[in-house]
Amino acid sequence: MKAHRPIIVAYDISDNRVRARIHKIMKGWSLGGQKSVHECRLKSRQAEELFLQLSESLDQETDRLLMAWLEPHRSVLHRGLAKAEIRKKIRHVR
Repeated sequence: MKAHRPIIVAYDISDNRVRARIHKIMKGWSLGGQKSVHECRLKSRQAEELFLQLSESLDQETDRLLMAWLEPHRSVLHRGLAKAEIRKKIRHVR
């Protein structure tokens, strides 16, 4: 049986009621996050189940959903002036 893996779930939903429903679903699965971006630790089957739960309420014309597996062993790609500061923070976390 495969272990739980980190995954990011992000959404952009136009209807307030649908957004509230999706947020409520995410509270049950999420480790934490912001209003529309959540981090979870899921097995593949759980990710499929979550995707199906979320997809039921979405309007394909106006709403967007992104689920992306995180790979903790990979280096972080970043751009901008604060590269050295980001590297220090990343090393500190690991």
